[in-house]
Amino acid sequence: MSLLLAPIVELYRYSLQPVAPFTWFGLSLSTLDVVAAVRLCVVLRQVREKLWRDHVQKTKTVNAEKGIVALPEIEQRSFVRDAVSVLLVANGYRVTGPALAIPPSFMLSGVVPAFYTAIQAAVEWLPAVPTPAFNNEVPLSLIDGMSRAYLLCNLIPPMVTTHASPAVNSNPWTLLLTSLLTANAGFFFTNLFSFFQPYALTLTTPSEFLPYGWTTTDLWCAPLVTGLYALLTHAQPFWADAHRVALGWLGGADKAAAVDPETARALCALVLAGLFATRAVRNFAPTAGAVRAKTKVQ
Repeated sequence: MSLLLAPIVELYRYSLQPVAPFTWFGLSLSTLDVVAAVRLCVVLRQVREKLWRDHVQKTKTVNAEKGIVALPEIEQRSFVRDAVSVLLVANGYRVTGPALAIPPSFMLSGVVPAFYTAIQAAVEWLPAVPTPAFNNEVPLSLIDGMSRAYLLCNLIPPMVTTHASPAVNSNPWTLLLTSLLTANAGFFFTNLFSFFQPYALTLTTPSEFLPYGWTTTDLWCAPLVTGLYALLTHAQPFWADAHRVALGWLGGADKAAAVDPETARALCALVLAGLFATRAVRNFAPTAGAVRAKTKVQ
């Protein structure tokens, strides 16, 4: 297992080193930060463009059938609206921070909001972005896995484990709930207010509240991976006991040693990459479209 995870550990060490030109100004932004931000902004542009195409097609269909369904008119896109949607998605701390009495990072420094706004501007400047497809989403699952694992293993747990209150820092439920809300609150609110739709901001049912919305990979993988990381690294006393009990069930030693945090994070990245690759295969594999079309005909 260590041989399998060693390349990912080294890749993390390399990608988390601060890079120029940010170091010229004393900023600690790394290669992983840049790649993750670009990937997020590209994905959100892909989502907006798909929703625009779907809305235009729906409008043409209604007009052709001379239906009486009133569809919202397409609104001219605003850079501010798109930039705010990126900041909402990238900063789920706005929800969990007040609950844990932690000030949001943008109140202490404007580096992260300015960084994501600049990346959003660069992505919007591109003449086009690739359409999500099998041959680009599967390879990108490793990048998605590494960036998401960094969030779920390094950025979110310290909000709980280093909290001043013992009732919080030793509570496994608080850890899992913080992971769930921080990783998903941004998408929840952008979907709630229709930020990605081509028409005016409108209240609508978020996809998480639709039938089987809870089965979305991004939703449940957050507490799962944070729990796995906490279990391996003994982030809280509960997880150390759970690790020992689990090894006992498997016939292992009575005492369970904590796994090195870098190795545990690499394993979590591998698990996430597998989940995202599976989702990409299910959604974009050449046979997936044929199966969906056949099901629709039947």
